[in-house]
Amino acid sequence: MSDLQKSGIGIPSPQYVRAIAPYQPGKPVSEVARERGLVESDVIKLASNENPRGASSRAIDAINSALKELARYPDGNAFELKEVLAKIHGIEQDAIVLGNGSNDVLELAAIAFLAPGTSAIYSQHCFVVNRLATQARGAEGIEVPARGFGHDLDAMRAAVRDDTRVIFVSNPNNPTGTWIDASQVLGFIREVPSHVLVVLDEAYYEYLAVADQSASIEWVQEFPNLLVTRTFSKAHGLAGLRVGYGVSHPGVADLMNRVRQPFNVNSVAQAAAIASLGDTGFVNDSVDLNLAGMKQLTSGFEALSLDWIPSRGNFISVRVGDAAQVFNGLLERGVIVRPIGGYGLPEHLRVTVGLDSENARFLDSLAAVLQAASS
Repeated sequence: MSDLQKSGIGIPSPQYVRAIAPYQPGKPVSEVARERGLVESDVIKLASNENPRGASSRAIDAINSALKELARYPDGNAFELKEVLAKIHGIEQDAIVLGNGSNDVLELAAIAFLAPGTSAIYSQHCFVVNRLATQARGAEGIEVPARGFGHDLDAMRAAVRDDTRVIFVSNPNNPTGTWIDASQVLGFIREVPSHVLVVLDEAYYEYLAVADQSASIEWVQEFPNLLVTRTFSKAHGLAGLRVGYGVSHPGVADLMNRVRQPFNVNSVAQAAAIASLGDTGFVNDSVDLNLAGMKQLTSGFEALSLDWIPSRGNFISVRVGDAAQVFNGLLERGVIVRPIGGYGLPEHLRVTVGLDSENARFLDSLAAVLQAASS
């Protein structure tokens, strides 16, 4: 008897759905303030890899303008947003699929290409949605041991089977921040059989140094089995609106669009994304702030004699010992970070790079918690 039936619900559910452990997002400020008896304005959140600067002023103006049309359904095909993206990337609109965040695009790839009797490959310590999306389709997940906290592409290629349909590669990877050189990624894609879709998740692409940014979207023209995903939730500061996109061969995009929910990107999100794409100065300034903040955090870790995983994203994972205890100690001080024991890293905490003052407060609080734990 299933758990649902035991609870009095007689609707049967597939075992692979019942086995899913729901995604656990970073704790919201309001919840921590309520649970710990703190004032919300005294709580800082460095848990969800958000842009501490907020959104572009151009995006906010576009949002305010779009509010006038809230009674209308959005353009289900998002023509204007696709038009801008197509121009920026030098592609046709039929190569683009939009999602309610790039998370949604990952899910669409799983829906379109995975089913019971198939398999998907992903790395140890990878973004948890890769595993959840695979499991929700009833496909078999093949987790390949990490190398240096990141993807072992050779081992992932060797893990491909006849029933493999998708390989997920996050570059940079969340939550470890590890990054793979473009030449290695391109060589890997060349070796993957044509019956396997390579999903190259580049949610943190903008944070890479210009010299390290690959021409991955151009690769789509050579490899029909490549899907590249990007998001507006990170450097563009639009996490609350949920808008992302994928670029692939038009045939792949067509299949994904067939299973995409109508109006999955709302009109406000579309307007904000278009405006943000036009504000390159905001994104560049956000990247510069992130670089300075990353140096601030790593210098602080060095002073505390802590090990960390070098990161190319807007976050960093630091080894603190009993991460659960340290996490709770930080919460008591109104600092929210992210425990990543569920990613196989029980001694690490992931910390989003914040504003200078937020980074300083986190480091001071971390030092106090570690001192209290050792005394």
